[in-house]
Amino acid sequence: MARLLSLNVGLPKDVSWHGRTVHTGIFKQPVDGPRMVRRLNIDGDGQGDLGGHGGENRAVLVYQRESYEHWRSELGRTFEHGQFGENFTVEGLADTEVHVGDRFRIGGAEFEVTQPRVTCYRVGMRLDEPRMPSLMVAHGRPGFYLRVITEGEVRAGDEIVRTRVGRHALSVAAIDALLYLPGKDRESLLKAVDIPALSPGWQGSFRDLLAPPEPVGRVGFRSVRVEAVVPEGPSITSFHLAGDGLPRALPGQYLTVRVPGGVRSYSLSADSYRISVKRDGVVSSWLHDNVKPGDELEVAAPRGEFVLEPGDEPVVLLSAGVGITPVLAMLHALKGTDREVWWVHTTRSADQAFAEEVRELGPTRTVVRFSERGRLTQRDLVDLPIGASAYLCGPNAFMDDMREALVGLGFDPARIHTELFGARTAINPGLTGVTTVAPHQPARPGTGPQITFARNGLTAAVRDDESVLDLAEACDVPTRWSCRTGVCHTCVTPVLSGTFTNDPEPLEPPAPGHALICCARPETDLVLDL
Repeated sequence: MARLLSLNVGLPKDVSWHGRTVHTGIFKQPVDGPRMVRRLNIDGDGQGDLGGHGGENRAVLVYQRESYEHWRSELGRTFEHGQFGENFTVEGLADTEVHVGDRFRIGGAEFEVTQPRVTCYRVGMRLDEPRMPSLMVAHGRPGFYLRVITEGEVRAGDEIVRTRVGRHALSVAAIDALLYLPGKDRESLLKAVDIPALSPGWQGSFRDLLAPPEPVGRVGFRSVRVEAVVPEGPSITSFHLAGDGLPRALPGQYLTVRVPGGVRSYSLSADSYRISVKRDGVVSSWLHDNVKPGDELEVAAPRGEFVLEPGDEPVVLLSAGVGITPVLAMLHALKGTDREVWWVHTTRSADQAFAEEVRELGPTRTVVRFSERGRLTQRDLVDLPIGASAYLCGPNAFMDDMREALVGLGFDPARIHTELFGARTAINPGLTGVTTVAPHQPARPGTGPQITFARNGLTAAVRDDESVLDLAEACDVPTRWSCRTGVCHTCVTPVLSGTFTNDPEPLEPPAPGHALICCARPETDLVLDL
C-alpha cells in the first residue's frame, strides 16, 4: 500500500553558488500535522523559479523512499526526507509504475500526475553532487509532479489511493526516457502527445520531436567567389557570392563570414548568395575596405530558423534599417505567388537602400516610416490583416515593440516570427542580481584552443579545465543552460567549424553539427553560432 511518509515545505531563499546567487525553493523540511494543499501550492511552500517549477501543472513534487535507498547505496551517503526538493516523500509509487494522467487521493485532496521532474542543476547544488541531474535520468528515478484536482488537507501517514489510470498508461520513467534518452520511437511519441494530462511544455517538446528535423548546415568554412560588389547606400554594400555546389538557402537565413578581422554573420538579402553589409564594426569595415570582385571569402553554410514558412495566408514583413536584408530575401521568394504581402519599413530619410528593388518586387502594400518622424507604433499597423503571418527584423527594442503591437491588434503570437540575429538572450534559471556586461576576454587567459563566439564577435582561448560553457561565462557571453550535465539540451549550439570531445558524456548526443556547451571541450579551434 502506498503511503505519504513525509510532508515537506520550504519558501524560496537566496543561496550562494559558485560565486553567484541562486533564488531557489529546493530546500524543503518535513512538517508535522496537516497542511492545506491548494491549486498552486501547499501552505508554507514556494518555488524560486516559476519558469521551471511550480504553477498549476507542477504544484506538488513527489519522490520515493525506494529512490532514497537507491541513492544511499549508489553514492554511499545518507539523506533526509525533503533533501531532493520534494513536497511528498512517499512509500511506493515507483516511477516505473506510476503513469502520466494517473489520479490519486491523498487525505482530503485529489491529484493528477502531469510530468516527470525536470532535473535542473539545483538538485545537484542541493545535494552537493553536480552529476545528479544526469544520474537521476540515467537511473530512471526522476520523481514526478502533481496537479491539484481537489484542494484539501494532507498529512504524513495518509494512505495513497489510485483513482484513475492515465491514457495509454505510459509510466513516468518511460515519458522521461522518451524525452531525454536515445532510442525514441514514433509510436510512443504519438501516444505521449495524446495524453491530456501531460503538461503543455512536455507536449510541445514531443511535438517538436515528431516534426521533421531542421536541415543542418555543413560544418566548416568554404571559399566562395565574390562576383560583384554593389554600393546600396551611404553605408550599405552588397556582396554577390558564387561557388560550385553551394547548398540551397532558405529565405531569411544568414551566412557566417570569416575574415582576418574576425567572424560575423550576415543575412542573405536575395534569392541568391548575396549579403548586404552595413559598415558598423571590424568585420564589416574590413569587407567594405578590402573586398573586390574576383576575391574569395570564407563562409559557413546558410543557417537560421527565421525563415519564410509555406502557406497561403497573408504575409506581413516589418523591418528597421539594415534589418531589411532577410525580409528582402522573403520578398524575392514571395514574388509571383498569390499571397497578399505587406511590407512595413522604418529607416532614416537619407538611407533608402533597396527602395527601387522593393518596388520591382511589388508587395501588395508598402508602408515606409522615416525615423525622423518618430517610431512606428500600433497606430501605424491598424490596417494590417490580422490573420497574417508576421516576420520582424531590426533592433531588439524595435522587435519587442512591434511584437507587442501586433499581439495587441489580435495577431496570433505563434505566427509572429522575430530574427534573433545578435547575441541570444540568456537562460540562466534561478540566478539573481545578474548584471549585463559586454563580452570580454577572460580574467584568467587560457592556453588551449581558440573559441570564437560568432554572434558576439569574440575569440578567446580555453583553459585545460574549462568546458565551452565555463569559458563563455568567464567572458560574459550570454548563455543558455539548465542542467549543466548534458541532459536538457538547453545549451545546444550550432558548431560552424572545429572539433570537440565531451566530459561528461551527454545522455543523448545533440544533432550533427551541434554541441552541448556544458559538456563540450574543444580539441581544435572552434567557431560557434553563439
